[in-house]
Amino acid sequence: MSSTPVEITWLLAAVTKGDAQAFERLYAATCAKVYGVVLRILRRPDLAADVMEDAYLQIWQRAGEFDPTIQSPVAWMVAIARSRAIDLVRQSRSAAGGGEPEIADDEDGPGAVPRNAMTNDLRKLLTCIGRLEPDRQRMLLLAYYGAFTHEQLAGKLNMPISVLRSSLQRSLAEVDQCLTP
Repeated sequence: MSSTPVEITWLLAAVTKGDAQAFERLYAATCAKVYGVVLRILRRPDLAADVMEDAYLQIWQRAGEFDPTIQSPVAWMVAIARSRAIDLVRQSRSAAGGGEPEIADDEDGPGAVPRNAMTNDLRKLLTCIGRLEPDRQRMLLLAYYGAFTHEQLAGKLNMPISVLRSSLQRSLAEVDQCLTP
């Protein structure tokens, strides 16, 4: 099911009022995208399923906090799920006595998907990211798909954290603008 940001915003507004059917439609419209992000971070379907359940519970409970003037509805939902996934990675690394997470910097890019398996939304997203300068593409992809803090990413990219944050915000705004019809 492919829905527009306006339709998803409407569904979130209905969820705020406790509309279970709207929540089911919201889940159907967004779960593939959200799951893809979570699975990319966790790399384990069993953990990804747990995080998805928790993330959508938070979405149900916090739907009233969504502000369409700040970000797109899917970006808001993905941010909730991504945060839960990163928290889980950090917890498991702490429990295992691991130190800093490794930052994967593959040449193929994160989660290479065969062209014939790409949805139109994914093609559009990749096109929008491709319009960024190469350094900003790399920074955005590392920030989005890596399970590490801004401080760790700033160290990896050898830049001040304030510059990293502002550059990430500008890059995300440009991608969001590109995606918005």
